[in-house]
Amino acid sequence: MVEFKVLGPLEITDETRVWRLTAARQRQILGLLLLSANQIVDVDSLTVELWGDTPPKSALTTVQTYMYQLRRFFDHEAELPAGDEILITRPPGYLVEVAPEQVDVFRFRRLVEEGRALLDAGKAEEASHRLRAALDLWSGHPLTDVIPGRVLEAYLADLEETRLRALEMRIEADLEIGRGRDLIGELRFLVATNPLNEWFHGRLMEALCQVGRRNEALGAYQELHAVLDRELGLEPSRELRQLQYQMLHAQGARPGVRRRGRGVAAAAGAA
Repeated sequence: MVEFKVLGPLEITDETRVWRLTAARQRQILGLLLLSANQIVDVDSLTVELWGDTPPKSALTTVQTYMYQLRRFFDHEAELPAGDEILITRPPGYLVEVAPEQVDVFRFRRLVEEGRALLDAGKAEEASHRLRAALDLWSGHPLTDVIPGRVLEAYLADLEETRLRALEMRIEADLEIGRGRDLIGELRFLVATNPLNEWFHGRLMEALCQVGRRNEALGAYQELHAVLDRELGLEPSRELRQLQYQMLHAQGARPGVRRRGRGVAAAAGAA
């Protein structure tokens, strides 16, 4: 089965080879169509994507030319679907017609939703497997070889947010099943690369507490406090201050993982 990858460089693959488009505008258009697979992308959106607010007078003709060139690319490769079978003209624009499982971004979104449902149902280990599978589909920033216009930038920003939420849910699931020790290195990296992200700091504190390294957990809190004060003139959130308090007074108990949307008392665990 031919697959289309956008969670990294734009690639078309089957079991034996990889195809890459060499023309930048073709990658840009195909990337946008794949992110909206089986939905019409109108010509106005394509025009804004390619030229912003200053399209040339020949914009419509140029878009039609790009679509013609894309179809020819598919037609010239015997292993790929015919151009007019996959790139459909449908007023007021165009669409890519593919099975959702052929596009990695749709597999990613499906796996994330399955992982979310499993986590909400208390099936943390199954959720962790599902969310890991979703995140493993990424090989870099989405459409990393495409210079996005305004329309693609909006799609990519939403996709990055979904990836971040999938990562958070996977960490939540791993903490719930007691994998704190395995998470410490990853969370230290995430804290180092996202020093103002309090959520990552909180989960590092919980992972350290889970393996009895409470002093290090409290040290992580102090590091966050110093960074926030230096960079923003703020102190940690009320939730993290309460988590610190629970750690100071737990007397051997380990604070539990906090799920988003839960109260701090439920999240931090009984002392």
